Amino acid sequence: MRLSSSARFPAFGLLLTLLLTMGCGGPAADTSADTPAGEAAPAAEGQADAAEAGGKIAVVVSTLDNPWFVVLAKTAMARAEELGYEATIFDSRNDTATEASHFENLLAGGYRAVLFNPTDADGSIANVRKAKAKDVPVFCIDREVNATDAATAQILSDSYSGCVALGQYFVEQVGEEGQYAELLGIVGDNNTWSRSKGFHSVIDRYEGLEMVAQESANFDRSQGLAKMESILQSHPEVDAVFCGNDAMAMGAYKAIASAGKADTIKVFGFDGAEDAVRSIAEGKIAATAMQFPKQMARQAAEFAHQYLSEGKRDFPQKIPVSVELVTPDNVDQYGDYGVAEE
Repeated sequence: MRLSSSARFPAFGLLLTLLLTMGCGGPAADTSADTPAGEAAPAAEGQADAAEAGGKIAVVVSTLDNPWFVVLAKTAMARAEELGYEATIFDSRNDTATEASHFENLLAGGYRAVLFNPTDADGSIANVRKAKAKDVPVFCIDREVNATDAATAQILSDSYSGCVALGQYFVEQVGEEGQYAELLGIVGDNNTWSRSKGFHSVIDRYEGLEMVAQESANFDRSQGLAKMESILQSHPEVDAVFCGNDAMAMGAYKAIASAGKADTIKVFGFDGAEDAVRSIAEGKIAATAMQFPKQMARQAAEFAHQYLSEGKRDFPQKIPVSVELVTPDNVDQYGDYGVAEE
C-alpha cells in the first residue's frame, strides 16, 4: 500500500542529545496526524512547486497496522515535504517480498532517497544494496539491517539500555521472586533480541524470578492477546508479563483483564505508544520505555536533505537514540509519542 499526503503533526520542542552533539536538526515540524492512513491529500500549490524542484523521497515502513509506525512514517513524510520533496509512504505489511517489490518500484520510479523502516534485519539488506547500486541513499529508522556498508546511516533506538531500565523497574515492582512470561516481537528483527537481552541482563540475576513462558507475538496486538490467553490457561499463577512492544502489552492486558486478573498481574511494554502511556496513567500498565519516533523520522528526512541538497556524505553508520522509562511516577511528562510539551 502506498500513501501520499501533506499530513501535519503538532510541533514539539524536545532537544535530542544526538542533535545537540551533531549540530543537526532543523526547525520543529508543524505537523499533525489528521490524514488517515491510506488517504491521499493534495499538496498546497507552493509545496507542489518545491516538491517538483526537490524530487521524490520514499518512506518505506514495515507496517501501518501499528499506530507507532504510522506516526513514524507520517512524520518522515511531513518533514520531507517541508524540506521541499514529494514524499510517498510504502507499507511493507511486515512482508519482505512486499518490501522488495516496493524497492523495485521506487527505484524504477525515480525516487531520490529512501527513509526506511526495515521488515527484517537480514532479509532487508538486499533491498538496501539495490538502492545503493543506483546511488539512491537509504536512511534506516528505528530498525536496522545487519550490514554496515549498505545503508547511508541508521538511526536506532537504544532498545537494550531501555530494557535494562525496564528490567530494574520490573524487579522493584514484582519483587525478587515470582513467575513471569515474556512476549517477543518478530524473531528476525534485531530490536526483538536487543530488548529481550537488555531485560534478561537484569532479571536473570534473580534466581527467584522464574520465566514460565516465552513466545513470539510478532509485535502484534491481536497476537499478544491470543498468546496471553494461552499463557494464562497454562500458568494461572503468573505474576507479570514483559512485552517487547506496547501493542503486545495492550493485547496482553486485555486478556488479563478479561480473566479478572488485572489487579494481580503486572504488564510491562516498550515503545511509548499513546494508548500505553494513557494506560499507565490509568493504572492498567505498569511501565513502558518511551522511544521518540518523531525525532528519528525527522532526523532521517533531514539527513536525506543534507545528502541530496548539500552534498553531505560523512554520516555516522549507526546513531543510537536514547529511550526513557515511563512509570506512574512520571507519566504526566509524556504523551503524543514523546514528551508532553511536544
